[in-house]
Amino acid sequence: MEQSPKQKQSPSPLIPSLPDDVTVDIVARVPRSRYPTLSLVSKTFRKLIASPKLYKRRSHLGITEHRVYALLYNRSTGDLRFHVLHRKVNCRNRLVVVGSLPPMSSIESFVPVGSKTYVFNNLESLSIDFASHTVQSIPGMPQRMINNVASAVDGKVYLIGDSYCSFSDEDGSSGEGWMKAVMVFDTETQTWEPVMVKHDLPYGDLWSDSAVMEGKLFFKSFRNQHAFAYEPREDKWELKEVLNAKEWKGACVVDDVLYYHDRSGKAGVLMAFDPTKQSPCWSVVNGLEEFFAVEETDRSRVVKCGEKMLALFFTKIHDAKKKVIFCAEIALGRRQGEIWGKVLSCDVVFEDGLFDMVKCVSVTV
Repeated sequence: MEQSPKQKQSPSPLIPSLPDDVTVDIVARVPRSRYPTLSLVSKTFRKLIASPKLYKRRSHLGITEHRVYALLYNRSTGDLRFHVLHRKVNCRNRLVVVGSLPPMSSIESFVPVGSKTYVFNNLESLSIDFASHTVQSIPGMPQRMINNVASAVDGKVYLIGDSYCSFSDEDGSSGEGWMKAVMVFDTETQTWEPVMVKHDLPYGDLWSDSAVMEGKLFFKSFRNQHAFAYEPREDKWELKEVLNAKEWKGACVVDDVLYYHDRSGKAGVLMAFDPTKQSPCWSVVNGLEEFFAVEETDRSRVVKCGEKMLALFFTKIHDAKKKVIFCAEIALGRRQGEIWGKVLSCDVVFEDGLFDMVKCVSVTV
């Protein structure tokens, strides 16, 4: 005989002697790096670790951590998959594949906002929730955009690229054609704003990277052709020739300073661009000379990994002539107006030589 609703058993509590709300508060205060171990306690704990409720509670309590993900390309299968950096106390950091996330495309732009990363390619857009490791499609993309790069300011994602647009000139003429355009996605309302056509930007430039400093978006094209700063509140564009002095693809921003790993010389250096200076220019981060003199790096990427910290991922030939991926965690600080760095750790985080580093993203969970 089928049980009535009153006869059905309620779900067993996470901890028998405590209300579930209290247990959620306790688990929310546990460091995120311990969650894989907690998920092994029971099925109910595994569901809790994967539930949005836990991460909403962490956010409400102001307990969030930077979590670093790396997109690795498998040269054997052609797959591009996200791997999470497991940061362990008194143990080596490791990159571990996130099996629940689908393969990505190599022609996508990735924009982290909070615990989510928004993904845009030529035809579609996605939202990846790195708290629950789930993916959703973003409907209503206004039109196709190719060769795009993207960044976020105040919860809005700005895509700049090439789009086939209708336009009207000041002399009254109108027409259609491929032009530089900006599309804006509001992550709060999950809606798209009207497309903005940009007549004053050079069409044909392929954009290599973007960054956000002081509420402005900075875009750079390949081969150091052009670099622009965009003030979204005023819809104002400004040419930034000083950014063309360096090829800063694979860069990151920490405390409104742009960092990238320059491998153009015999020994690599970490470069910084501070837009707050009276005369902004590129400068070398001090204190890392011995580290770069020893580490002969190949491909590299930098990503924010905490307050006043960045992670430098790089490949190099290691033991037995095997190509591996390293991760160096670097603390950043200022002394007498100059930026200094200190290497906190440097680990082999991935040992399969068939994988290449493509992209890194930092989220807060």
